[in-house]
Amino acid sequence: MLIRKAHCTIAFLCALLWSHWAMAETTLRIAMTASDIPTATGLPNNGFEGMRFLGYPIFEGLVLWNLSGTDRLATLRPGLAEKWEQDPVDNKTWIFHLRQGVKFHDGTDFNADAVIWNLDRYFNSESPQFEPPSSAMSRARVPVMGSYRKIDDATVAISTTKPASYFPYMAVYLLFTSPASFEKAGRDWAKVATLPAAGTGPFRITRIVPRQEADLARWDKYWDTSKTAKVDNVVLLPIPEANSRLAALRAGQVDWIEVPPADGVDSLKSAGFTITTGSYPHVWPWFYNIGAANSPFKDVRVRQALNYCIDRDGLVSLLNGTAEPSVGWLKASDPDFGAPVNHYKFDPTKGKALLAEAGYTSAKPLAFKVLISNSGSGQMLPLPMNEFLQQNLKEACGVDVEFDVIEWQVLLTAARATPDSSTLRGAMALNISSPSSDAGVMARYFLAANFSPNGFNFEQWKDDEFEAALKTISEATDPKVISAAYRKAHERLVDDPPWLYIVHDLNPRAMSPKVKGFVSPQSWFVDLTLVSVQ
Repeated sequence: MLIRKAHCTIAFLCALLWSHWAMAETTLRIAMTASDIPTATGLPNNGFEGMRFLGYPIFEGLVLWNLSGTDRLATLRPGLAEKWEQDPVDNKTWIFHLRQGVKFHDGTDFNADAVIWNLDRYFNSESPQFEPPSSAMSRARVPVMGSYRKIDDATVAISTTKPASYFPYMAVYLLFTSPASFEKAGRDWAKVATLPAAGTGPFRITRIVPRQEADLARWDKYWDTSKTAKVDNVVLLPIPEANSRLAALRAGQVDWIEVPPADGVDSLKSAGFTITTGSYPHVWPWFYNIGAANSPFKDVRVRQALNYCIDRDGLVSLLNGTAEPSVGWLKASDPDFGAPVNHYKFDPTKGKALLAEAGYTSAKPLAFKVLISNSGSGQMLPLPMNEFLQQNLKEACGVDVEFDVIEWQVLLTAARATPDSSTLRGAMALNISSPSSDAGVMARYFLAANFSPNGFNFEQWKDDEFEAALKTISEATDPKVISAAYRKAHERLVDDPPWLYIVHDLNPRAMSPKVKGFVSPQSWFVDLTLVSVQ
């Protein structure tokens, strides 16, 4: 009898433990490269890493990225708008038809009023909800924003300041927060981030601890039931130092790290960790400060010279093959790369000859300062990479480069400074990794209308042939005409370079073998709903 009772007790305990295990929540822990938690009011800072983790998973736009595939550049898909079209009688106006029945995480309705309220938050400095930091980012990402109006509860019209065929590729960066979040926080955006704020995405924020972690939970009432998240919780941890991220993964403190140190990749593979890489629209350059009063980069020969002076293959070796050489804004294999006159490669003889033509010799070497970060979104491993370039430029072409290392978000802010601003501390270049995904991004980075501080053309670069090509892209409807103009525009970016093109990142991540279902899309962003932890 005692034995029977013992067996019964053991069976009961086993069943209880099994039930507990089966119902145990799953948590995905991610180490970001950011040094702080991106802002959590609905439009995060810290570049596209902020959008990747504290943006799209929680807050959504009228237009979203399709992140389900790996075989081509990510395309757009309907988000909080079921569909959109250009007004047939006004090619500067877009009509967005809103998805019905969507609610924010706080239970309030998403509708046209919420759209207008958020657009006022970004673009109307007289509105009570105006948020200057989010406005600065939004105005830079959507420099053609004009007017907007509610047509009815399910329809809004947005007009651009000029025709822009690529406007949906800009609208994807405008995310929507519940107006009730602002009211609940006493109309104080600083307090909105601690509520936490409510979005419409597949995850909701449950806790923010500045500089420590952000906690997300699956939103079981998500409007797209086909994309209900597979994990219960996500914990986001800012760990800017690469070897610290590596140590955290090895110790089991995190399940996923962004950008493992290059010299740790092979050992991670040997230990059974998963390393993912993949092509995506990314370029890791130096932005030339062409507009500064005494800038050496006003001379195109100097800008071209440095593109011949750098040893891209050597840098790729340093990175253990997690990047590939960049000889333009687009990859050389891209069908829209075009046929520029300059074919950049490591050619110190040509580089020194161009520098000499511009007046820089061993007796009068080119010397300048570059602002760089110690980490950040898409920055890969900026300290060793920049040290390599510093030595490379000195040895190959006699160029003296000085670095000023600042925090990533400060560096991003510097990109919107005017050329001689004191915030640049005399820098003649900025090292900021950047997207190269579509004509909308090309327009906001390089059109003369987007000179800093109004837009992302930090260099204050202007090329008449480029301007003409972008005008064609903006106004044309024939895909062949648009593609030909896109190629022409890119040829000008190579031959009249506003940037020093260095490498394209291959988006490396390291993960515990417990992490399943991850897709590495050709995008800066990822779909966390696909991921499970076993």
